[in-house]
Amino acid sequence: MSQKTVGFIGLGVMGGAMAGHLRASGERLLVYTRTKSKAQMLLDAGAEWRDSPKQIAQECDVIFTMVGYPSDVEEIYFGPEGLIENARPGTILVDTTTSRPDLAVRIYEAAKARGIGALDAPVSGGDIGAKNASLTIMVGGDETIFQRAKPLLEEMGKTVIRQGSAGAGQHTKMANQIAVAGSLLGAVEAVSYAKNAGLDVSRILLSIANGSAQSWQLSNNVPRMLEGDFGPGFYVKHFLKDLRIALDSARTMKIELPMLTLAEQLFAKMAAQGMGDLGTQAIYLLYERGLV
Repeated sequence: MSQKTVGFIGLGVMGGAMAGHLRASGERLLVYTRTKSKAQMLLDAGAEWRDSPKQIAQECDVIFTMVGYPSDVEEIYFGPEGLIENARPGTILVDTTTSRPDLAVRIYEAAKARGIGALDAPVSGGDIGAKNASLTIMVGGDETIFQRAKPLLEEMGKTVIRQGSAGAGQHTKMANQIAVAGSLLGAVEAVSYAKNAGLDVSRILLSIANGSAQSWQLSNNVPRMLEGDFGPGFYVKHFLKDLRIALDSARTMKIELPMLTLAEQLFAKMAAQGMGDLGTQAIYLLYERGLV
């Protein structure tokens, strides 16, 4: 893809770093986020501020969104001030938010009716993957649109794979989040067991984190737990949102997923305990406090 004017909406923990890679690659970058101060580092690096999604839509060839909830996605994409209404024909819209598969299909159909390309492209890898441009990006949408957007996606991620038609990216992310939930619960229960057995958890990681039990959670989140670092690489409140989307999709497909159900219950308990703005590794605190 030749140089384009690229827009990025949503500059939180993930979006700010992702947009930074696009700017560093030399793209002309226009940005918008609800809290302008979050854009300051990008503006200092040469990005341009716009006051609304509508203004981004009117000027950009490719627009990325990374916001919090499906309701935020709907607000940005639909309505008289939204991206679909204001983007020019030929524009590509790429939603990297983890959102509902059915909403991704709605966006695709509404965009296509106006001659606009749309991809659902949720990401995995957390704050570390965003900072290192090593994200896994799971894409749904038309092959031709995917190929046009792929060079930009590869500026932000290491593994960029089209999974199928509209909504397939979001369904793939749901599968990812289910696997993450199982791995995270397994890791924290292993730590809880080891501590109660009187073991040095840092030492046992030298054995189990490199054997058949190895996982990203053991290698990355367990050290954070042990250091008392519960800052958000990925927010509890956002993971709970993802688990609920996955549960709703599972119910629609009429399948039972007991581990997913348990994970949703535990993360709902965390949110009720005021932990929504902590990182997912804070589930360790539920076990430490005897709240499971």
